[in-house]
Amino acid sequence: MEQHNARNISVPGPDGQMLTLADLPSPNILRWVTRRKAEVVAAVSGGLLSRKAACDRYSLSEEEFETWEKLYSRHGTKGLRTTRLQQYRR
Repeated sequence: MEQHNARNISVPGPDGQMLTLADLPSPNILRWVTRRKAEVVAAVSGGLLSRKAACDRYSLSEEEFETWEKLYSRHGTKGLRTTRLQQYRR
């Protein structure tokens, strides 16, 4: 019963829409676009997933996820672009 209720919990996403676990990217995602990264960061910051659960679910290292969090908090969704990574890391 608790697990079913956990699926109904929602948190604000990067675009203002509410996110649930069902709205998150598939665990076997191969191509990470900025929107998907931002959704995962928003899910963790909103308490929908723990950082460890997100890293396990998406096969991310702690360092990679931490980088996403820092870039998102400083620069928003645009900071998660791989083409701008060098510019935003300075």
